Parts: sequence; structure tokens; C-alpha cells
Amino acid sequence: MQAHIVLLPGDGIGPEVVAQGERVLLEIGKRFGHTFRFSTHSIGGCAIDQCGNPLPDETLAACKGSQAVLLGAVGGPKWDDPNAKTRPEAGLLKIRKELGLFANLRPIFVSPHLVSASPLKTEIVSGTDILFFRELTGGIYFGPSGKETIDGGESAYNTMVYSTYEVERIVRLAGEAARGRRKKVTSVDKANVLEVSRLWRKTFERVMKAEFPDVQFENVLVDAMAMHLISKPRSFDVVVTENLFGDILTDEGSMLPGSMGMLPSASIGSSGPGLYEPIHGSAPDIAGKGIANPLATILAAAMLLRHSLKLESEAVVIEKAVDRVLAKGHRTADLAGGGSSVGTAEMGSLVIAELSA
Repeated sequence: MQAHIVLLPGDGIGPEVVAQGERVLLEIGKRFGHTFRFSTHSIGGCAIDQCGNPLPDETLAACKGSQAVLLGAVGGPKWDDPNAKTRPEAGLLKIRKELGLFANLRPIFVSPHLVSASPLKTEIVSGTDILFFRELTGGIYFGPSGKETIDGGESAYNTMVYSTYEVERIVRLAGEAARGRRKKVTSVDKANVLEVSRLWRKTFERVMKAEFPDVQFENVLVDAMAMHLISKPRSFDVVVTENLFGDILTDEGSMLPGSMGMLPSASIGSSGPGLYEPIHGSAPDIAGKGIANPLATILAAAMLLRHSLKLESEAVVIEKAVDRVLAKGHRTADLAGGGSSVGTAEMGSLVIAELSA
């Protein structure tokens, strides 16, 4: 296979972890006879510094012309001024919209080698394996918004809007994924309060009954789901929800394995390139120190191979290599608990060494 992969290192530790993802992809290409061509472009805060735009036209054009995009992280205290003309996160929202990436896939998997790293009891988190489907281009982040002055005071509003089409397409992806897993889908909403959630629930149930009769499904209110993720995470298989709820719940779920540095994500659409990234932020406090955990980005590279390039065997090779590295006791600082640890580049090298095992 020949494929053009765009690298968007971004801000903070983004360049450090993306470099390790690129190394692993190059090694996979070498071992399996694929030719991966990489080009690097700016996004986020560094792009604002360069040209005043968090998503330059050149970056967007390169992404649209690629087969897949590997992203590091965007943002940091330098660009946190709420009165700024633009913010790094605007580039992230725009690229999702421009590429039509309506589905964010986040696996929440607790490795048996890292159970002790979780802040929860072993008997609660052991065996947790959840795949979240978060709708990514609708909801309150993209609905009508604005500011106005009422009675001499400032007022602001954001509007949550969903159509049946937007709900149908994300539910179908979740249903298909569940068929290859444990055949259970949980939809999260706030149907007891929100009209938009009542539409979401009605559409979810209709699609599941008509198109996935072999898959068990349930509805859970978002506040209850926040509690269940902590008290009984093993009871969930595939979870589907709207943009805002998914944003919050997946960050909560990311702490089940003990570190955000372990979890990748994929943003995909109906066609065109997918966007793959670790779920952690830019971590400016450790940027440039060479201690960031690159495993989430390396696992995101595996998702890139699986979903955009349809190279399932190669994706599995990476995932098994990461598992063997952890089984041998190698840890970056975020997982070491004060014990001995390896740096970002060394962890990348350890994974590469295991690719042929």
C-alpha cells in the first residue's frame, strides 16, 4: 500500500509523541512492504503564532488530500486569553467540521498490566473494555450561539441542535461495532429534561429495533452514567452519545486505566481521511522534557491503520507490541508511581523492538 499521512504535531508535548507515532508507522511500513509518505503541518497555538490562524489553509488542504491525519495536541496557557480573537481549539473544531468527521471513537481499556495504576479498586476496573461513540459535529458546540445585552447586563447563549439524520448515522456505527464485540449498546442522553435528548432517544430506539435486532440496547441518563462509569464500568460495551456528554464522559472514563497517556481516539466520517490522536492534552508543564507517554499516540497510529487504511493485521501487531512492553514492566513517568521510568523516545524504541516478536 501507498498512503499519504499528514502529521499535525501541534502544541506542548504534541511534537514529542507524534514523532514516536511516526517512527512506529515507518517501521510497520518497512516490515509489511507499505510506503507511507508523511508531511508535517501546523495547527493550534503554534499556527496562531505563525500566521494568526489555528487552522491554516495549507494545513486543511494537505489533510483533505491525504489518506489519514495523525494529530498531537493543541492549546496551552499561552493562548488561554478568553478575549483573544481566536483560540487553538477553534482549529480542532474546524478541521473536524471541514473533514466531515462526525464520529469520535474512544476505547476505554484497562490493561491487566496497569490495573494497579487506576485510582479505583482492582475489582471495579479489572476487565473494563468500553468503546465510546461520541457525535462530533453537532450539538451545543455547533448550534447557534451569541452574546447580547439585556437590562444593562451581558447575556450569552449556546444552543443544542440535532437532526434525526445526525443521530441515525452515529447510532448505526455504534450498532455495527457492537456486533463485533459483546452485542450491547448504551445510549446516553438527558431525555427527562431536554427536548433534543427526547429526539435522540426516539431515533436511537427506532434504529436499533429496525436494523440491529440481534444487539441489546439500553438508555441511561447522563448523570446516572457519570456514576455508573465509576461504580460498574465493566457493565458497558459500546456507548453512544452526543457531543457535549461524550466530551465529558470520555474524559471521566479516561481515568479508569490510571493515565490519559494510554488512550487513543479516532475521528471518522462517511468518506475521506480520518483524524487520529491521543486523548490527552498538550501538557505544557512537561513539554520538552522527553518524559511524555507516547503510547496513546502509538495506539492512535494503530487505529489509523485499522480504520483509514484497512490494515487490521498491522494494527494488531502494534497493539500486541504495546501490550508486551507493558507486560515486561516498562513504564513512563505517568505510570511509574514514583518508580523507575523510561522517556518518550525510549518507550517508542521499546515498542518498535517488540513489533517483530
